Amino acid sequence: MCGLVGIISAFSVADRSWLAIARDTMTHRGPDDAGEWWAADGRVGLAHRRLSILDLSPAGHQPMHLAKRGLAIVFNGEIYNFRELRAELEQRGYGFRSSSDTEVLLAAYDAWGTDCLSHLNGMFAFALYDARRQTVFLARDRAGEKPLFYRLAQGSLHFASELKALLADPSLPRRINQEALDCYLSMGFVPGERCILQGYNKLPPAHALEFDLQTGTAKVWRYWQLPNLTEEATTGQVDELGLLDELEALLEDSVRRQLVADVPVGVLLSGGVDSSLITAMAVRSSSQVKTFTIGFPDHGALDETEHARLIARHFGTEHTELMALPASVDLIPALARQFDEPMVDSSMIPTFLVSQLVRQHCTVALGGDGGDELFGGYGHYSRLLWMQERLGQIPRSLRGAVSAAAERLLPVGLKGRNWLQGLGGDLHQGVPLIANYFDATTRGKLMAQQDGWDLVAETIRRERIPPHPDLLQRATRMDFANYLAEDILVKVDRASMLNSLEVRAPLLDHRLIEFAFGKVPSSLKATALDKKILLKRLTARVLPAEFDRQRKQGFSIPLADWLKTGPFRDLFHEVLLDAGSLFDQRTVRGLLKGQERGRSNGERLFALVLFELWRREYAITI
Repeated sequence: MCGLVGIISAFSVADRSWLAIARDTMTHRGPDDAGEWWAADGRVGLAHRRLSILDLSPAGHQPMHLAKRGLAIVFNGEIYNFRELRAELEQRGYGFRSSSDTEVLLAAYDAWGTDCLSHLNGMFAFALYDARRQTVFLARDRAGEKPLFYRLAQGSLHFASELKALLADPSLPRRINQEALDCYLSMGFVPGERCILQGYNKLPPAHALEFDLQTGTAKVWRYWQLPNLTEEATTGQVDELGLLDELEALLEDSVRRQLVADVPVGVLLSGGVDSSLITAMAVRSSSQVKTFTIGFPDHGALDETEHARLIARHFGTEHTELMALPASVDLIPALARQFDEPMVDSSMIPTFLVSQLVRQHCTVALGGDGGDELFGGYGHYSRLLWMQERLGQIPRSLRGAVSAAAERLLPVGLKGRNWLQGLGGDLHQGVPLIANYFDATTRGKLMAQQDGWDLVAETIRRERIPPHPDLLQRATRMDFANYLAEDILVKVDRASMLNSLEVRAPLLDHRLIEFAFGKVPSSLKATALDKKILLKRLTARVLPAEFDRQRKQGFSIPLADWLKTGPFRDLFHEVLLDAGSLFDQRTVRGLLKGQERGRSNGERLFALVLFELWRREYAITI
């Protein structure tokens, strides 16, 4: 796992000093090595921070070159099938001087051009300079595990793993993208190619970009997408036993590939369905599997050590129980600094604490991310299906009237308000919005002091709903492309990399993604009464009989308790009631008062605090 940054320009770059500074803003992503390279004509500059995972020798140093072909690369991630690719490329006459996957990726591009992406199994973001073609090729993995920001302006392309690296260049602007901020306040993240800063972009998952140095222009394209359901899955005429066999084989192979490293590897074992299945598959490939569970002594409801202990004993893993220290309020400014684009998920705090503890024992950890989106594990899927079954025949105009009344008359944070608002959603072609942080009315009040504020988030969200006749398919595909990519994977990447820990997600092997969305019918994912059905059937096959298949433990913190009194409450009040805040003070005071009265505004307040702390840190203007 690494950090990369670079500039590609149609003109020679005069000031090059900022590149090393930008690189070293990401030392946490790669504490083991650093590199910088400039093309002879000064138009291409690449820099890299390295966390050594494969081939710990200097042969793995980056930027890496294939000099005889005029190629140079900076790469972040892991190619899990690099050994097979290397063997295939050796048959084509390629020689290798290292045992790194980076060198294999260079040769793969030389052999197949941009189509090399279809050969890769992994999580990755990279930039590859081709001197012969005078192009730079950027790409990001299919699910979006690894980040890549860029700015294209005036014939130059800046790019980096983290936005803070781009902001190391003092000449670049730093103004808020108002559309992106409206999305953030509504959804909790900035979706797709948009970026919180005006004039910057994220390269979306499963996309590539090619920049032409001769013209100073770029083209962006999608190289992979979720498959359509097979006819058998659509009609429900599937071989369930065959699906279960295929799922088991794919998961076992994915875990086997992702255990490969030249540094210590562990499994993050919560005792839930996903991490327990990964542990079960890991012991098939290794006789010495290390598992780690985090306990929260002061918060018994969040503690999962007993459930994890059952799995560890059953499979005989080398199990370590780590006890998390109480979270310090100083973490919030540190995380605001780290997360580049703010995102509304206070579980970034325990994710950071877990990563900090696990990093003391290993450099790579396998986690269970992706299982809920692929196999229907979230509780809101069952609730949406219940809504469709029970309320789908009620005219939408009537449901819409209830929704509008809830938004107008009920206070923000009141339990059930979001669900009442969601009643107005389209159950036949849309996905009802039931996880809205700030609805349009509240956002209008929050941004009242900003002239000409456009409320666009609902329209942008509607445009991102996948067209599919099946509600569950729309909801899971929507979450895969949005919530997973822009919340879950961002949270894991930034929190783990702040501790120089690489977290891998075996469930996001693209073959498993294609299996889940192409072959598994909705009836084997979730119903109004059950969820994650096919994965649970696999647990019955490979996990101990006493394993609790119905338990669903979210990774959260007792934010409501922290905001009652003490340093967290003090920080929130100090930041939100500051005269320089962007947000309307009357509306903010109403949210704070509502929280004190027992309403669920903690995450909303967290959203505003994180944004303001981030804006202060990087001197962002509106």
